[in-house]
Amino acid sequence: MDTQVQQLCAHCGEPSPGGARFCCSGCKMVYELLNENGLCAYYEMNERPGMAQRVPVRKDKFAFLEDDKVQQQLIHFQDHQQTHVTFYIPHIHCSSCLWLLENLHHLDPGIQQVNVNFTRKEARIIFHQQQTSLRKVAETLTSIGYEPYISLQDLGNKKPAVSRRLIYQLGVAGFCFANIMLLSFPEYFSSDHMETGMSQAFRYLNLALSLPVFLFSAQAFYASAWKGLKHGFLNIDIPIVLAIVVTFVRSLVDVLSGAGAGYFDSMTGIVLFMLIGRILQDKTYQGLSFDRDYTAYFPIAVSVIKDNKEIPTVLPDVKAGDTLLVHHQELVPADGILVKGKAMIDYSFVTGESQPVTKNMGELIYAGGRQLEGNIEILTIREVAQSYLTSLWNRDELKGDKKQKASFIHLAGQYFTWVVLCIAAITTIYWGIFDPSKIWPAVTAILIIACPCALLLAASFTNGHILRILSRHHLYLRNAQAIESLATTTHIVFDKTGTLTSRGEAQVTWHGRPLSLPEKDAIATLTGQSQHPASKVIQSFLGQPFSSTVAHFTEQTGQGIEGTAHHLRIRIGNAGWTGMQDPADQQGSIVHVKINRQPAGYFCIRNSYREGIENMLQKLKYPLTVLSGDHAGEERALHAMMPDATLHFRQQPDDKLNYILHLQQQGKRVLMIGDGLNDAGALKQSDTGISLTEHNNNFTPASDGILEGSQLEKLPAFIRFCKMNKRIILFSFAYSTIYNITGLYFAVQGILSPLTAAVLMPSSSISLILITYGISEWAGKRLLR
Repeated sequence: MDTQVQQLCAHCGEPSPGGARFCCSGCKMVYELLNENGLCAYYEMNERPGMAQRVPVRKDKFAFLEDDKVQQQLIHFQDHQQTHVTFYIPHIHCSSCLWLLENLHHLDPGIQQVNVNFTRKEARIIFHQQQTSLRKVAETLTSIGYEPYISLQDLGNKKPAVSRRLIYQLGVAGFCFANIMLLSFPEYFSSDHMETGMSQAFRYLNLALSLPVFLFSAQAFYASAWKGLKHGFLNIDIPIVLAIVVTFVRSLVDVLSGAGAGYFDSMTGIVLFMLIGRILQDKTYQGLSFDRDYTAYFPIAVSVIKDNKEIPTVLPDVKAGDTLLVHHQELVPADGILVKGKAMIDYSFVTGESQPVTKNMGELIYAGGRQLEGNIEILTIREVAQSYLTSLWNRDELKGDKKQKASFIHLAGQYFTWVVLCIAAITTIYWGIFDPSKIWPAVTAILIIACPCALLLAASFTNGHILRILSRHHLYLRNAQAIESLATTTHIVFDKTGTLTSRGEAQVTWHGRPLSLPEKDAIATLTGQSQHPASKVIQSFLGQPFSSTVAHFTEQTGQGIEGTAHHLRIRIGNAGWTGMQDPADQQGSIVHVKINRQPAGYFCIRNSYREGIENMLQKLKYPLTVLSGDHAGEERALHAMMPDATLHFRQQPDDKLNYILHLQQQGKRVLMIGDGLNDAGALKQSDTGISLTEHNNNFTPASDGILEGSQLEKLPAFIRFCKMNKRIILFSFAYSTIYNITGLYFAVQGILSPLTAAVLMPSSSISLILITYGISEWAGKRLLR
């Protein structure tokens, strides 16, 4: 058998047919463009820097960016010299991408500066509007393979908001704490030798510096404690507020009476450390969009046909009765009737059905489908906001917030609060009887030493660090509650199409008599004339044909194709088109083949399962269910991989939602993993909903987490790691409890000064944070390697 060395494309590194230097004209064009501008150092920075960057885009795609209304929504800043805009670019994937984007001014002199946020895959571009334009910038990015993704949602300015108030509160607390510590050093070490006037001045300065912290920085804890009290719930913020208030009042009395310097350093330290923990957790992944609506799925504009001209129109302005031009591979934005062209619609993202649907003239096409064969024109019968796709988002079960089980941290904090209050009350009664002079120092020391800041800090830092470790492996969870929910899973539900299977790949097998080389080439030549997905898959399976000449070619939409190649009359299609019968044990899509009117056999096209899926399913020691909107052709293959699983096919969105509700009524805690809009209701209702996404896919339904598709095989490790999170926090609770018991033993006796308690409190917090950080890193390397 002859062997041939496989040639890789010089741009993207993928196999290049026929030993050519480039696998396609797109890669060749990008390479030549970079070479002309002296930017070929791009290829030296990574092994395959150009991978996944070949997106053919028509020239007028960004014409809508010349519309003043659209520009006003997208531009952040503009004056008479420069314009600032931020684009989301999903194809950013390596360091060479950053280098090329930051050198974009070599391709367009009007671009002044580009700053890339790699984590959020965003590029902030500053350009001179006299030398270039917003449309030209977008076209330049697209020409080198970095097409900006601009959706209808961008017109709503729905950007993740940063809690600037929390940042300001942290800044004030940090400034005041540092200065109070500096002014308190003389009091700690040489108060007996200081001049009375100087000592009083320092004390009043500390009092002044503590006021902004007490009145402004600590407001977040006051609000949380008050909400808990209003709902009859003693949350963990209540003892923190008590410690802050008691420490401040005690210090204020000491300073005003001249009895001492007070403990303003302790009070400001409590607030500072608590704010750090909250901000680290809240800001972990604020840029990810866990909540989406239908506008995130649609382009910002569409071509409307008026007077035989294409007019770019923003979607909110599209009305019933408009004729829309939907280009090849574009999403249908509104429900309409097909009036021109041949429609082959992929509804997999809406319904889960993997097979494209053929539509003829006069038939209804729903929004959310993707056109696979050329351009079509549809007559809009419903506006975008009233389409079927929109109705999926507006179902009642998707409205409102998901009800979450109370965190074990808050439950532990509730008991902790009651215990601290009881100890303080008993201590007050005891010393009120035997020595009233010790009531004030004893109670103050108890509230400071028993402040649950170490406990809460450990939980906040551990949760925040666990979220960051998971994100390194491309699992982005919404918040700490999602970690707990994932750890307590008792039943796992999978979608099939696009989740267990890969959308872009398929397995093809031939069943029939052996085919000669001319017969294989004739079939490949014939399938190369059709744009049907099955034809493309078969041609890819057989390889590039030697000849492209086909005579008497005909294609019956939705049935099959026929033609003559290499003097062989070939007919390929379904059973009805070829007059053959489907096999009884059908395990995929069947494409029959007749050669010179004689049956030759059939191709079986099966979904390609993600790498490592079978091994992953075997490691999951949970009851499993597959809910698929697809046909049951994969039932046998799924049973082989997961013999004890429950399989349901032809499932509509309501069916999936009802099944999740049925499991929850049985007391199950359900983890749902899906990828399509038809999974949105089930993802929302499940205890933990994880949306699967590809590395360049921005379409993810509302969920508790976003997982990159290639990392699905690590699901068992992710669940074990989330369980480890609870153990780490419980260990920190035990550590904090031992510390508190030891300190309380001395505090209730009145022999532990509040000053000593104030010094021990931050040292305990810092040591606890370091311990939890170390354990989290160790667990992440052990479980997720």
